[in-house]
Amino acid sequence: MADFISSLGIGAAWLVTVCLLLAGFLGTIIPFLPGHLIIFFAAVGHWLILGEDSGVEWWTFLVLGVLLAVSQVLEFMSGAMGTRWFGGSHWGAGGAILGGIVGMFFLPFGLILGPLIGAMLFEFTFAKKEVRESTVSGVGSVLGTLAGLIIKIVIGVVMIVWFLVDVFWI
Repeated sequence: MADFISSLGIGAAWLVTVCLLLAGFLGTIIPFLPGHLIIFFAAVGHWLILGEDSGVEWWTFLVLGVLLAVSQVLEFMSGAMGTRWFGGSHWGAGGAILGGIVGMFFLPFGLILGPLIGAMLFEFTFAKKEVRESTVSGVGSVLGTLAGLIIKIVIGVVMIVWFLVDVFWI
């Protein structure tokens, strides 16, 4: 009977872990869910429930924490980096960041339109650039934001794979 209860507890722990990992992955795609944070909490929860039997080592939390921080920075900075890559000024980069923050309140289109409008508006208004140059800067912010979304998904997959490799193979 004790073995049955023990295996039931392990099964419940894995059910919770898998559900959190799936929710975390969806959160890397769906803008308003903190996907990487959910993946990190899946690893922490797995360790808290199973303890030493979880198979999770301390350095996994370090790696997942670093990946979480990198993804957050890239998410906020990707539009600005795209603006700069396409020749935008510091004003355009700042406008892309501000537009991205404001755009979060107008999901889902605000995530793309916010940096675009912010970069274009700041380039035109404060950097005194022509409409064409401002538009190129704005398009750069959109491409940077899209690249940031792709990188965000890749980081989420890497976090999940890292966790599973640590649990099953290390």
